Amino acid sequence: MDTYGGRRTQGERDAITVEIGYALCSAAFAGAVLFGAVAGPAYLFAPPAGVRGALVGSGVVLAVVVFLVRVVSVLVRFARGGQPSQPGRTNPDS
Repeated sequence: MDTYGGRRTQGERDAITVEIGYALCSAAFAGAVLFGAVAGPAYLFAPPAGVRGALVGSGVVLAVVVFLVRVVSVLVRFARGGQPSQPGRTNPDS
């Protein structure tokens, strides 16, 4: 976004909207997978109540942390301009 203090173009607003949607969806998927990996055994097997509570609780905490880290990392990378100018191609100087 090169227009500091100015108005953004429709293309820039669309790009931001798509990037936010991507960040939220990919973070939700990553959090759900991590929750399933950590808390899944608590639902598949019949552990004691304390163990089940610990697995589910730690799964929730880890899923929330991964969700937040993923959203922030995607949006920070977008703000820095980490998107390639030519998708699928490398910089010829590298």
